[in-house]
Amino acid sequence: MIYFKSTGSILLSAVLFFLMPNDTAAQKTKQSNNYELTIHHEVPDDAYIPELQPEQGRSPAYRNRGSFFFTTQVNVDEDGENIEDDAANEPSIAIDPANPDKMVIGWRQFDHASSNFRQAGYAYTLDGGESWTFPGVIEPGVFRSDPVLSYDKYGNIYYNSLTTDFQDNYWCHVFIMDEQIEEWDEGTYAQGGDKQWMNIDRTEGIGSDNIYSNWTSSYSICYPDFFTRSTDGGASYEDCVFVMGDPRLGTVAVGPEGEVYVAGVSWEGFIFSKSYNAQNPDEMIFWQNYKVVDLGGGFGGGNGSGPNPGGLLGQVWVTADMSVGPDRGNIYILCSVNPFGSDPQDVMLVRSTDGGETWSSPVRVNDDERADNWQWFGTLSVAPNGRIDVVWLDTRDAIPGSYESSLYYSYSVDGGQTFSANERVSELFDPHDGWPNQQKMGDYFHMVSDDCCAHLAWANTLNGEQDVYYTRIDPWFVGIDEKAMEAKIDVSVFPNPASDEVTVRYRNPESSRVEIALYDIYGKLIKVLANNNQTAGLHTFRFDGTGLPAGVYTCRVQSGVSSAATKITILKR
Repeated sequence: MIYFKSTGSILLSAVLFFLMPNDTAAQKTKQSNNYELTIHHEVPDDAYIPELQPEQGRSPAYRNRGSFFFTTQVNVDEDGENIEDDAANEPSIAIDPANPDKMVIGWRQFDHASSNFRQAGYAYTLDGGESWTFPGVIEPGVFRSDPVLSYDKYGNIYYNSLTTDFQDNYWCHVFIMDEQIEEWDEGTYAQGGDKQWMNIDRTEGIGSDNIYSNWTSSYSICYPDFFTRSTDGGASYEDCVFVMGDPRLGTVAVGPEGEVYVAGVSWEGFIFSKSYNAQNPDEMIFWQNYKVVDLGGGFGGGNGSGPNPGGLLGQVWVTADMSVGPDRGNIYILCSVNPFGSDPQDVMLVRSTDGGETWSSPVRVNDDERADNWQWFGTLSVAPNGRIDVVWLDTRDAIPGSYESSLYYSYSVDGGQTFSANERVSELFDPHDGWPNQQKMGDYFHMVSDDCCAHLAWANTLNGEQDVYYTRIDPWFVGIDEKAMEAKIDVSVFPNPASDEVTVRYRNPESSRVEIALYDIYGKLIKVLANNNQTAGLHTFRFDGTGLPAGVYTCRVQSGVSSAATKITILKR
């Protein structure tokens, strides 16, 4: 018999589920009166089959390096080889802010494409994404889905995972990987439901380290409520509450002052809800009146056709600008929508500069000319310096009428008013390949941005089957061809401002001697941090800034005849 931890109590699962049948019926009624979600909730159909991977063949894992991106397969065996005939999708990524070379990606792991029984797969990297270790699943033989990862400011990684009793009862556990460790704890019951999302407050305010999670109310352990928080670092999760507007199939974000935002879709359209006091652990959560937001189209799922017939075409993303620049506090909502016209799908973004009270007109991110292309799985993240990164899958390179798709990227440095020319980041692939006994490639991708790059976890079929990939996109090299790249160097530092360890990330255009030096505000050389021969490519270097006086410094990287510099501010705690 399974026991669940709740706020101040432990409940028997048998008792809990005995109380659920009437609610379950109400869920289905409410959902059917809303919009079509019946094909988009988790319905486990197949039984667990003991691990098949040792019996499956191997083939080369896919890797590709372009002028502004690097892509590599994540779900690989101990030798870095692709495991044939398995499947993986719905990836989510977390990055250790104290050590950006450490990243973790979680996904729905299908041991064989013939079965849709899925488990909580994951892999980690300690070298900035160049190589990945796939230890297996968190709990072998336990049905788990909808993986969502996040991280706190100390470097602890959190994995939110949905499970079910196979009777339309859904709940979640959150597993924690402590900093400097590559293993998960036993997991904590975290309320939950289908299509949950999670975010962590990394500000220094009263809500610092709070964990927030929302999900679709129609398939919830605590219907009609669908939001919870943890104020003790994930040791326990509070009783569920209702979010004004009933937003579903969306995400949760934290603003620069600790505000909590939830965006999703309901029968009224796209919904934005906000709470100022969710950050206060001593207060009951209060949600302000919600806003209906115009994204220039309607929310669309596969509904049995299109590039992802059994799944969503993307979820509703909300995030905030946490920079110290002029756009600090801006709130952005993005989604792949069915525009009002003949175009099947576009990626649209809106922004609010007044805390969500009013919203801009929709801005179309994709710049294709034809009106018959699908731009789906639109995914959004904002870098600490305010840069907005957007990726999506796009059929513009395929034969008209085909669903073959490529990954595309665009960014904005003016608060989402305009976007860079779209850049293709992958070859064409058929999203209908390798379905694990369900007609979809999952329901979402996930991306995290730092000042250097956009770090994307996504699924594709570039090797003829459904697998999970990591792609690093360097926006500062977008539009630069390979020849121009050979003579260009770029450098960024983070965190910035910093008070202790500083990471310098730079791209070396050629194998040469590299010098990294620190100068004060007057141009006086303070210290040579590194001076050695290095290969071409992306590099990271760390130094301890605790011994430096507070102030503004210049970090300069010299490689052969090329050089680049950036400012860094050192603070004292």
